[in-house]
Amino acid sequence: MMKTNQVRVRDLLIGGGAPVSVQTMSNADPHDYQALLAQLRRFEAAGADIVRFTVPDIEAARILSKLYEVSSVPVVADIHFDYKCALASAELGVDKIRINPGNIGSPDRVKAVADACRKANVPIRIGVNGGSLQKDLLAKYGSPTPEALVESALLQAEMLERFDFADIVISIKTSRTLDMIRACRLFREKCAYPLHLGVTEAGGGDAALVKGSIGIGSLLADGIGDTIRVSLSDDPEKEVDAGLTILKALDLRGGVDIVSCPTCGRTQVDVISTSRILYERYRAVKLPAGKKITAAVMGCVVNGPGEAREADLGIAGGKDEWLFFKKGEIIEKLPAGEALPRMIGELDAMIASL
Repeated sequence: MMKTNQVRVRDLLIGGGAPVSVQTMSNADPHDYQALLAQLRRFEAAGADIVRFTVPDIEAARILSKLYEVSSVPVVADIHFDYKCALASAELGVDKIRINPGNIGSPDRVKAVADACRKANVPIRIGVNGGSLQKDLLAKYGSPTPEALVESALLQAEMLERFDFADIVISIKTSRTLDMIRACRLFREKCAYPLHLGVTEAGGGDAALVKGSIGIGSLLADGIGDTIRVSLSDDPEKEVDAGLTILKALDLRGGVDIVSCPTCGRTQVDVISTSRILYERYRAVKLPAGKKITAAVMGCVVNGPGEAREADLGIAGGKDEWLFFKKGEIIEKLPAGEALPRMIGELDAMIASL
């Protein structure tokens, strides 16, 4: 696998072996500072590593620069057509800019953006999208095929390179999950720029989570991808949660992993609510690199401890009681009302010790 270049976004590294980061994008009014700030604080609390904001005009760039000053995570300016918004964002203060150079206009405008970003030490993400592919590439390939998307990404990177700018991250997105996977694999064979992964316009609900998880997870499992966004037609905080869950599932991010049985006719305790309480409490916990705590909630005292023997901690419920165990070894029996508080207390202590 080709080793990727590394890009610095404030204090966060993307590519070159750095941990995979999780992004989301604000959907608040870009001219409402208080609404943007409130959403930013929720993103920070949810565990987002990078947050993107749309910048449709110069006033939005000014407001974003105020957020940049108070944000604990890198902020990205999303620019679509007006290159002056990119220039203003770089000058006023952001950590990264997302553009599609083909939409910026003439080469001198692209050069102006490259010069401004170089001067401000601001990297650029080139966003290639199946829904906005250049007309000549659509004519050449007949549709936004993986090959067309990759050619677009390479051409636009070359456009910045001509102006001596190579502090670049690439995203190649489409709503077709398999095309997104194939395009990113093909791109990685040809180019070493870091890749931002995502299935765009995935929709909402479980279907969108499945699309994003398959697309992003397949590539990450292959060692491809440096930063991710799980695009959802939903509260953007859920994108952060989904991204962190994908990374934890692939052992690419430390944290607390809650495992629980799917329940069956033998289940006599409320596994579903108990596991949900634990998940909500610990989903945004960040642990040191390589550290993961696994906690199990099982609904059967016969098979539960054995099925979750690899868990650090676990509770398995039976009629009117739970078994509390560590590493598959039963420690004691607990009344129904004491099992969850005991689990929380033990988990909090383990987290504090790391």
